[in-house]
Amino acid sequence: MARDEKAGKPALDDEITMELVYSYARRQALEDGLLIDVSATARELGVKIPVAVTSAVWERYVKLTPAAIRAGNGEEGRIWDILWMFRWAALRAKDQSEVHFQLHVVTDSITPSPVELKAICGPGDDCEPVISIMLPEED
Repeated sequence: MARDEKAGKPALDDEITMELVYSYARRQALEDGLLIDVSATARELGVKIPVAVTSAVWERYVKLTPAAIRAGNGEEGRIWDILWMFRWAALRAKDQSEVHFQLHVVTDSITPSPVELKAICGPGDDCEPVISIMLPEED
C-alpha cells in the first residue's frame, strides 16, 4: 500500500480492505432469544415493519415481577404499553432513526416507576427496515 510520505497515512488512491471478523444476524438473535419478536402486537397498533425488544427489555419491563402481579399487570399489557409509547414518540420524531421514549412500569414496587427506552430503526438481514427497542445503554 502506498503511503502519503508527509502524513504517514495511506494515499487516497489506495484500496483499503478489511476482513469481517464476526457477523451476527438479526434472525440469529431472534433464534437465540437475544431479541423477542413483538411484531404481531405492533401491527395491532399500526406499526407496519417488524419490531423486536431486547431480552434485557423483556426481563426488566415485560416479564412479571411479584409487584407487577400484585398490581394486576399482564405481559400482553406491558408490551402493549411499551409499543404504544414507542409509537407516539416515533410519530413526534419523524425521519429519525433513533427515538428515546419514557413510560411508567411496575417493577419492584406496586407504584409504577418512570423508565427510558430507545428504539432504533435500521436495516434487517435483507436490508428491510426493522425496529429494535432496547435499554438506552444497549446498541
